Amino acid sequence: MRPLRLYLAILLLALPGFGCAGVARAAAPVYGYEVVNRYPHDPEAFTQGLLWRDGGLYESTGQIGRSSIRKVELASGKVLQRVATDPFQFGEGIVDWGDRLIQLTWQGRKGAIYDLDSFEKEGDFAYAGEGWGLTRDTTRIIMSDGTPVLRFLDPNTLQQTGQVSVSAAGTPIRNLNELEWVEGEVWANVWQTNFIARIDPESGQVLGWIDLNGLLDPAQAAGADVLNGIAYDPASKRVFVTGKLWPTLFEIRVTGPKQQ
Repeated sequence: MRPLRLYLAILLLALPGFGCAGVARAAAPVYGYEVVNRYPHDPEAFTQGLLWRDGGLYESTGQIGRSSIRKVELASGKVLQRVATDPFQFGEGIVDWGDRLIQLTWQGRKGAIYDLDSFEKEGDFAYAGEGWGLTRDTTRIIMSDGTPVLRFLDPNTLQQTGQVSVSAAGTPIRNLNELEWVEGEVWANVWQTNFIARIDPESGQVLGWIDLNGLLDPAQAAGADVLNGIAYDPASKRVFVTGKLWPTLFEIRVTGPKQQ
């Protein structure tokens, strides 16, 4: 096994936006995981957003002509409710606010607002650039757009009210994708990696990494796409993760950090 210090250097070099200058600085701690439970997940769901609300999972899926919003039964993976989104748009992240579900599109520069219970569409909203992931705290919605910036949106008007740049070891972190609010931190999938960044939402500093390598066995991984999808149940402090076209949704417990 490689010494962890060398492992961290390799990790930082592999992450989008990192180079030798970033490796030369102290790295944030790296955490591991334990699998608590495994649940079925639709292997045709190109997962873009995931959230837990009122005892159920909500999921958005992507791809032109196949994007949707779903309510999913955790234990069985059964889709309880589904609505197809604009067939000309590539669906991205979702977040709940009050009695609404809010969904981004990738390059369409507009999002959609749905009634949480009926999934009836209530309207659209516009934004500049790309839409990737969404989450929220108690006062604002937080959005990623593929850059190292997290945007803050007014939850009622959905207009941008601020932003923060995300960095680790002094280097901007690009490709922040699906987001989740977890105990005062923003957790972000970093696209095309098996790592979650744990981000301080006020400073933008990466507080740590969660290494999720090895979740899928080789046979499952052969037909799957990248890790993407984080949901948190604050009542029982459960963490759920999955990926695009993954046949399994995992409940995990974060462990560590690993010793350097």
